[in-house]
Amino acid sequence: MTDLITTPETFWNSLREQLLDVIPADTFRVWFDNMRVGRIDDDGCELIAPNEFSAIWIRDNYLDVIRQEADRLVGRPYSVDLLGDIDENDDSDVTVGRLNKSGGKNKKSVSRLTGPALQGRSLGINPKNTFSNFIVGGGSELAHAACVAVSNAPAHAYNPLFLYGETGLGKTHLMHAVAHQALNRNPSCRITYVSCEKFTNEFIRAIQENTLTKFRARYRSVDYLLIDDIQFLAGKERIQEEFFHTFNEIYEAQRQIFLTSDRPAGEIDKIESRLLSRFQWGLVADIQAPDLETRVAILTRKADAMGIKIDEDILEFLAKNISRNVRRMEGALTRVAGYVGLTRKKADLETVQRLLRDILREENLSRITIEAIQKKVVDYYHLRMADMLSRRRPANIAFPRQVAMYLSRILTEHSLQEIGAAFGGRDHGTVIHACKTVENMMDQDDSIKHSVELLNEQLSQVME
Repeated sequence: MTDLITTPETFWNSLREQLLDVIPADTFRVWFDNMRVGRIDDDGCELIAPNEFSAIWIRDNYLDVIRQEADRLVGRPYSVDLLGDIDENDDSDVTVGRLNKSGGKNKKSVSRLTGPALQGRSLGINPKNTFSNFIVGGGSELAHAACVAVSNAPAHAYNPLFLYGETGLGKTHLMHAVAHQALNRNPSCRITYVSCEKFTNEFIRAIQENTLTKFRARYRSVDYLLIDDIQFLAGKERIQEEFFHTFNEIYEAQRQIFLTSDRPAGEIDKIESRLLSRFQWGLVADIQAPDLETRVAILTRKADAMGIKIDEDILEFLAKNISRNVRRMEGALTRVAGYVGLTRKKADLETVQRLLRDILREENLSRITIEAIQKKVVDYYHLRMADMLSRRRPANIAFPRQVAMYLSRILTEHSLQEIGAAFGGRDHGTVIHACKTVENMMDQDDSIKHSVELLNEQLSQVME
């Protein structure tokens, strides 16, 4: 280890000083004062908040800041994971004391986990992410069943298991659950869990330090290789080559490979065909956004775990208005819980809407599709939907079409090519021209500016 991270205490004291420069003192006192460092090595560390409630709030609001300051402190990319401490009332775990300077045991424990659970935490696996804590809905039944199968029968059920879905739907939770279940079955099994980004960074470092043999031994001798966000291999030819051979060796040894991605394997750009075919050898399963009932169940369980009372109408409001990202939904609940806990006031619907204005707006924007924009523009200018797709170019059609392209550009994450394709197969140059035309007209004509801004507002407003 470097001098900065010889001990958890030394590292935290140094990082703490940097964080105090960028985080308001009152905020730091409330949320960070009782934080400590758990697992730590040259590649990264694990920060432990005093409880799950604090961990969720810090993760939602300041984890990016923490990671940035950690990188700056160490002088290179440095992985930071954030966990909540184990419930002090949980009798299922044994306290592992930490020696203080006088040689006695500190009351605050490093971890209340032991055996397989402690081993899991040392791998960077959240102890809360188990199968028992995962709410199964219609959109996750197959993914959940497949994960249970590979945890109980590695390399026999589905190998590899390739799980994909949008961010925040539970892919990482299920991956951690597989590790926990595997360790409970066989505490001696060898598991490596890593993000694709960390795999990449470690590979680059191994090249720089001439330690490729050690790197390969670590990743090719495991019983379970779990890699999160495999889409980050895109465009990295040397690393794809390394992972290809790693995959082959593990697969031929009949050991389990589990990969997650934010998109289907076939939609990952710049991936070698030989790797792509291997991703599809086993089971490919998607995880979809949960239905309303499942979302309410998730929020109810989360509120119970936090030990807070939230009215059912509030939970239903959150479930209805934040539907595509479970992590964002849980973050919204945490913000509401923070308000209740810190102000000692009951959160009514109006207060919740005010507290979550930014989150609700982001969620609404994520729902906006090019088709929805086209329909709104068609209604506003009294046209037909076919006019959006036609090759006709009279001014009363061409300009509204350009407005729709402009709004599609600023309100969605679609590429220029995708937007052009949605407007009758036009090319990206047409979209660029449309956006510039609308911007110029808005600068020159206040009425046009008002119309475009009104359409933007109507499309962007929070849906209740």
